[in-house]
Amino acid sequence: MNSLESQLDYPFGDTLPAPGAVMQIAPGAYWLRMGLPFALNHINLWLLEDEIEGEDGPVKGWTVVDCGIADDATRAAWESVFASHLRGLPILRVIATHCHPDHVGLADWLCRRWQAPLWMSAGEYAFARMMSANLPGADGASMFPHFQQHGLRDAARLGQLEGRRHYYSSLVPALPHAYIRLQEQQQLTIGGRDWRVITGCGHSPEHVALHCDSLGLLISGDMVLPRISTNVSVFAIEPEANPVQLYLDSLGKYGDLAADTLVLPAHGKPFRGLHVRIGQLREHHAARLAEVLEACGEPRSAADIVPIMFRRPLDSHQLSFALGEALAHLHQLWLARRVRRITGADGIFRFHRCEPVKTDL
Repeated sequence: MNSLESQLDYPFGDTLPAPGAVMQIAPGAYWLRMGLPFALNHINLWLLEDEIEGEDGPVKGWTVVDCGIADDATRAAWESVFASHLRGLPILRVIATHCHPDHVGLADWLCRRWQAPLWMSAGEYAFARMMSANLPGADGASMFPHFQQHGLRDAARLGQLEGRRHYYSSLVPALPHAYIRLQEQQQLTIGGRDWRVITGCGHSPEHVALHCDSLGLLISGDMVLPRISTNVSVFAIEPEANPVQLYLDSLGKYGDLAADTLVLPAHGKPFRGLHVRIGQLREHHAARLAEVLEACGEPRSAADIVPIMFRRPLDSHQLSFALGEALAHLHQLWLARRVRRITGADGIFRFHRCEPVKTDL
């Protein structure tokens, strides 16, 4: 365990739910773990005991939080859960924290399978629909001119990204045609308990986390992870975004949560130490910003910054996130007027540190 992780408390130790099985982590709350075909090889999903009012009285069942990607292995894992762990009760609703494939990929399949509604924020649902439909600007092809303008001109590195042209739609082939909207500070009743919606920006447009004060639980999605820093990227559809600042601002929304809150992250293990971890994340981004600012003593493109921020070999999946994140840190400095953006004769955007103006006394 590294020094940062040692500052957190993992109440379940190294115990993990077996594939296709569930593990109880609080009254009425269960942990599932599904595989992913990436370096980040798993996602945590959550089953919550629930109840809705039917024509003939209360109907008991389950709320699912997040879905996994649309592939055969994940469907098979879900079928195992359906057969062995639902106690013969239906899934009553599906909540997706945000639009990324590992969170919403199987939403349409789950909703159709159980005739259950999808609950998401408006921003996340809209982006998921746009990307699944490969709309211009939100499709995989849009990344090429975007990254080329930010210095990625090497044919080999561009070739690495070719397989990602239809990446999103391959993992999220469809979304339900309707949804129920989640909004900031909304109170949901799940299994007789109140859960508060906390929205966040930077990682995705309108990410939803869920906090249950009576259980002392925070389903944090990707906003607060224990081992890795949440990706914050600038994408082609919003080319002058400032996701680092949006993300740091969003972390402030967790300030009133109890120090002993059990955080249920999308990746990694459930942990206590929310405020410690938020402090670590703030320090991480401060260090990255300082590193990027130092590098911009000479004009640098986002592609120039990637090997400075990421000193390991990157596969195509990691390269796109690394470029987006390098650009996100440059944009935070640019919009804070600590660097200026220069358009070169080659059409590449480069960023140069603003030197202090010297004045005669």
